[in-house]
Amino acid sequence: METVRFSTIDARSAQYWVLLGLLAFGALVGYLAAHHMDVEGHHITGMNNQIVWGFPHVVAVFLIVAASGALNVASISSVFGKIDYKPLARLSALLAIALLVGGLIILVLDLGRPDRLIVAMTVYNFKSIFAWNIFLYVGFIFITAVYLWMMMERKMNRFTRSAGFAAFIWRLILTTGTGSIFGFLVARQAYDAAIMAPLFIIMSFSFGLAVFILVLQASYAWTRRQLGDAIMDKLRVLLGIFIAAVFYFVLVYHLTNLYATEHHGVERFILVDGGIYTFLFWVAQIFIGSVVPLALIFVKPLNQSRHMISLAALLVIAGGLAQLYVIIIGGQAYPLVLFPGMEESSSFFDGVVGQYAPSIFEILLGVGGVCVALIIVTVGIAILEFLPESLSDKALRLDPVTS
Repeated sequence: METVRFSTIDARSAQYWVLLGLLAFGALVGYLAAHHMDVEGHHITGMNNQIVWGFPHVVAVFLIVAASGALNVASISSVFGKIDYKPLARLSALLAIALLVGGLIILVLDLGRPDRLIVAMTVYNFKSIFAWNIFLYVGFIFITAVYLWMMMERKMNRFTRSAGFAAFIWRLILTTGTGSIFGFLVARQAYDAAIMAPLFIIMSFSFGLAVFILVLQASYAWTRRQLGDAIMDKLRVLLGIFIAAVFYFVLVYHLTNLYATEHHGVERFILVDGGIYTFLFWVAQIFIGSVVPLALIFVKPLNQSRHMISLAALLVIAGGLAQLYVIIIGGQAYPLVLFPGMEESSSFFDGVVGQYAPSIFEILLGVGGVCVALIIVTVGIAILEFLPESLSDKALRLDPVTS
């Protein structure tokens, strides 16, 4: 591989400022939506006493999980010594920080009282997985920033592998913590499972790489830089492997629950009788988010088209959002089992499936968080040298993958 030259993009064009303006408008609308929910109160959202984590949490968790996975491209280079991915490492780390910041902004604005974050940052209950995550999220941003410094400062390049290894371990811990939020909740039949942690780790690989592929393609198409077939083939095959792995872990999760009698009720709810959740699981998550992308990635001649790779990445993102919607919203909608093996009744919705439909304000808040993440990337590649001037096969001396 020849020495790869990095450079900033030209931020003087009208198109750049139009893009930045649209993203800033989306972020502003998201903030105003959050402010309106704070002023008017909880009743204007779709949330209620049964479902307290709504659509903003779905988007926030997706961005946080994808942030960990976006760093995977850099980790493959630094930790596993695959130099083919080294030119992509800087953009990988930038995108990881951007996605995490976007997700955390949604969570902060979805608190109802954002000032309560001060309490969460100063008073810790270490029996709570949420308290652990304060350290995990801040630590991830700090370690990834240091990792970026090691890569971009020539004098510090010798420490890149060590910093990359630390970032790799930390992001595994971070995603384990995010998955454990649900795995540790024994009160919810759909959550209480040790496999949640590894499931979220492999979900991060798939979601993060899908986002990275779209950002990479958009960046090079926008700046008219060369993006070779060889590096795209490698990312395509890697994405296919991650999609298949997510499908496998989802299969194991549901088969394990079906084996345990106590989980038969929630499994029937998700897989058969859950209405919108059943539809999202089978159609959006499994078919659109897994089966179709695998066909686009591995079936010829579909996998020979750049547009099909982009479509596969978009479908993975759509399927990922559906998967998290089923996990987070569907898991809350299923009635709490207060006394296993016994019947109970009261006037407070015992045994009643929770009803939820996201309000426009919740949707706008989620979109605003995504816009913030994209703003960070857009500004970052304009002021610092994150993008190689060329990723052509000749510049990288790579041969396309055959599959």
